[in-house]
Amino acid sequence: MTENPQVDPSHVTSQTALLKRELRKRLRSEARLRTIAQMLAASRLAAKVLESRPEWVAARTIMGYAALPDELDLWPVLHAAIQAGKTVALPRFNPLSGTYLAALVEDTSQDLVVGHLGIPEPAPDCALVPLNRLDFTLVPGLGFDLDGHRLGRGRGFYDRLLPQAGGLRCGVAMDGQILPSIPAESHDQTLDCILTPTRWWVPPRRAG
Repeated sequence: MTENPQVDPSHVTSQTALLKRELRKRLRSEARLRTIAQMLAASRLAAKVLESRPEWVAARTIMGYAALPDELDLWPVLHAAIQAGKTVALPRFNPLSGTYLAALVEDTSQDLVVGHLGIPEPAPDCALVPLNRLDFTLVPGLGFDLDGHRLGRGRGFYDRLLPQAGGLRCGVAMDGQILPSIPAESHDQTLDCILTPTRWWVPPRRAG
């Protein structure tokens, strides 16, 4: 009798990593085709969807992000949240640990500096916000699927941050970045909801 061959976990992992690399390449190519005007219009639509959500209205402590050119820019919503008295944080890189932490932003004209990888982040003297105190975290990415899987840029920063984050973890993307499925590895974090310019999606495992 011939025994069933054993599946090598490292082979499965390497295959998944290869699929993710190819998918990142495709999604980056597609992102380069979007114009600034398209991104601005999509960002405004996504902001309206977000502001209408009771989950967002109820959240008191929020972490957003400083948008890269190929990401939806929700900064006007974050600025409005600051004006409304909510606690708003952005990721700040910790070079000692190689991870991101949440740091408070109170004055958008003074609190932001150019940080790791050229991305704006709270200045070193901005107070930290405990990740487990967050009510709502906005999470950008290259792609998402409707089960809540996320494809990041390959550095793993959010996969290390999100397990510590309290509250809802919300992916943010263009409609064209929502895919039928995304290959996932054991360390990949799934999200509680996904925001696009046209909809708010809760994965079936979270619904009900």
